[in-house]
Amino acid sequence: MTDKLILITMLVKLGVVASVASILARGMTFRQLFFADRRRPGQTLALLAFFLVPLTLGVWIRIAVPNFLAADISFETIILLGLLIGPWWAALGGLVLSIPAVVHHEFLALPFDVVVGLLAGWLGRFVKKEEIWGFTPFIDLSLWRWVRRVMRRPRVDRQFSMLFAIAFAEACRVWLARVFPHRIFALVADAPWLRALVCLSAPITIGIALKVWNALRLEMSFEEQKRLLLEARLDALQRQINPHFLFNTLNSIAALVRSKPELAREMTVKLANILRALLKDHGSYVPLRDELRFTDDYLDIEVVRFGQKLRVEKEIDPETLEVLVPSILLQPLIENSIKHGLEPRINGGTVTLRSRLTGDRVRIEVADDGVGMGERPGATLRRSTGAGIGIKNVQERLEVLYGDRARFDVVSNPGRGTLVSIEIPAVIGDVR
Repeated sequence: MTDKLILITMLVKLGVVASVASILARGMTFRQLFFADRRRPGQTLALLAFFLVPLTLGVWIRIAVPNFLAADISFETIILLGLLIGPWWAALGGLVLSIPAVVHHEFLALPFDVVVGLLAGWLGRFVKKEEIWGFTPFIDLSLWRWVRRVMRRPRVDRQFSMLFAIAFAEACRVWLARVFPHRIFALVADAPWLRALVCLSAPITIGIALKVWNALRLEMSFEEQKRLLLEARLDALQRQINPHFLFNTLNSIAALVRSKPELAREMTVKLANILRALLKDHGSYVPLRDELRFTDDYLDIEVVRFGQKLRVEKEIDPETLEVLVPSILLQPLIENSIKHGLEPRINGGTVTLRSRLTGDRVRIEVADDGVGMGERPGATLRRSTGAGIGIKNVQERLEVLYGDRARFDVVSNPGRGTLVSIEIPAVIGDVR
């Protein structure tokens, strides 16, 4: 194999991987299976078929067509399957992809591919999903970021562990192909610089496929976030302007028109502010200052309606006011506290809003001293047991917007109250 052929093969392989990744990403069924949080075994087998059918054909083409070696991207595919799907499925993929090679008397391909699939799967469990998706083929930039991170805070860099592990696996394959010719396929070069380039080409090729799919993943997450935001807005709007809410609010205003006309006017203005805020086109994020202004109007109306039975306390850190938070974040939580926590109590109670900065994160809490909603004292309610559509929407939106970077906890003590806490990255920026 000449050096020129090896260089051409590596360049063509980059195009082949980018093309295959793009073609697969266009299929709606592939998207649903590939980006699903959980899959049944049958669904995982269907997802494997998307990879194995065309790429096994690529191995046959590499064997049948002289000098078209770039058609065989089975090694990179097995590692991708291990990182993204799991070790045993990757091992099964390696078994299938190695069949054409074994038929062609490349007997080391089968055990090597199966072992690589298992090791890649275990590596995928060691590395966080976001770090896998963030794996970049631009090695020079990766090195620079790695140096800066290590100098600032020494730690084990999992992305670089991925890079070195993939490059080492490729080096092992090249070594086997050199020691046992025609028993396993690899690009065997004589020049040391070309050998190093062959080893680095594997992580670069894998990084390109991940970049293509990560762009699609981010686009789908953005679309899902917009859908959830719209649902949250419509849900909040439906609950706020339903006849019961309007009747109580307007009835309170009517009762105040003669005795306290100024207060009645203020309530009318605040009701109009709520409806205007719900109807206008929100962005995904707003400063906490604006979110609190929206909740103030809602709470002011509720305080007038409930009188002294409802008390509101705030412990807001001024440094958090410019932090960006998802729009319409707090109102569903406050409504839940009033409706499910305080309204059932004869004497009412207190809703407390808190915010504080903790390093590079902001913590926001909505607490009440109402009847609670846990099944036992001190019970921590899991995400799936949140009361009401509003809390569920808040949970789902946080998961879409922040993934694992957000924390949402509900702690309830029957008879003593409920605490809802949200912890998200503290980002300050322009929302326009």
